[in-house]
Amino acid sequence: MPLDQKPVPGQPSADSGPDTGPDTGPDSGPETGPGACPGSGPDAGPGIAAEGAGLAPRRQPAEAGSDAAAAAAAPDPDGEPWNIRQAGPWTHRDLAANGARFHIAELGSGPLVLLVHGWPEYWWAWRHQLTALAEAGYRAVALDLRGIGGSDRTPRGYDPGNLALDITGVIRSLGERRAHLVGHASGGTLAWVAAVMRPSVIQSLTVVSAAHPRDLRRALLTDRRQFAAFEHVLGFQRPWIPERRLVAEDAELVGRYLTSWTGPNGLDEAAVHAYRQAIQIPSTAHCSIEPYRWLLRSLARPDGIQFARRMKKPITAPTLHVQGAADPVLLSRTALGGGEYVAAPYRWRLLPDVGHFPHEEAPEEFTTELLDWVGRHKE
Repeated sequence: MPLDQKPVPGQPSADSGPDTGPDTGPDSGPETGPGACPGSGPDAGPGIAAEGAGLAPRRQPAEAGSDAAAAAAAPDPDGEPWNIRQAGPWTHRDLAANGARFHIAELGSGPLVLLVHGWPEYWWAWRHQLTALAEAGYRAVALDLRGIGGSDRTPRGYDPGNLALDITGVIRSLGERRAHLVGHASGGTLAWVAAVMRPSVIQSLTVVSAAHPRDLRRALLTDRRQFAAFEHVLGFQRPWIPERRLVAEDAELVGRYLTSWTGPNGLDEAAVHAYRQAIQIPSTAHCSIEPYRWLLRSLARPDGIQFARRMKKPITAPTLHVQGAADPVLLSRTALGGGEYVAAPYRWRLLPDVGHFPHEEAPEEFTTELLDWVGRHKE
């Protein structure tokens, strides 16, 4: 299928074989009632398109530059709302994978490095790394996950197995056999899962602010401090009310999360504004928290237990594990120990005075670690 061709609803991607894991099927869809992600069901075409959702049209790449380019791409607070295709040296486009359409921003040429954001961010979280990776000779691609940013908001498919197949499907749709995979928070969880489900596709793994799924499951069941740190995830379990709270008052709650989850450096105002705007795109608040609903509700269900058993499989990709020492969301003691599941080179990096967003709070330090790791594992 051509890269920019929109998918036929329900059409599988090249990557979606029979090994789709235990978490697909009727029980893995939305759990909060019918019409969960409105306007994106099978009768509505391939999903809410970026332009169709009121987003700004695609922009042509601007002149390249490192930090200057990232700064110039900052959203204009007085500009068009819901613009998730910020201008910069990168190119925006859409491609089909795993039965949905995904928005990406890409820059550079060389070995593929795929960057996957966490909640409540979107592709723009990787603006610093996009330019740095391209300058270092890599093809850097930042992805909007299903239900977020410029990607489709589908009515189901938010379990970790299917979301991981989205990622590996995007790699194939980009025309690549393998990629260096980088994931933050929920995107980091999916990176762990992708490395288990499709090991031949992952050349190296970089996980940021994300515990191995089995470690996270264990902590949620046995560690009161970690359970309390996931207070926002507990709040997401109610139907409909969390979505309304997230978008109320210009997404003020999201802004509070972003500022309270950081270390001393914090996030710049432009970033906080961008994420507050992005969560207000219709259906995003709902679709973006569906994975968290699956996370807690599946703890005692057969699909969740089977998923946890499957995650015992050793990871064969060299793995860099980065954690902020001041992260109040994922405690360091929860993240520590991921190397137990890696049958390959494993490096643990604990960054002092850094919170939940190392790639934005300490972009230079994080990018140095990332470039060193992918450089060691090019072949």
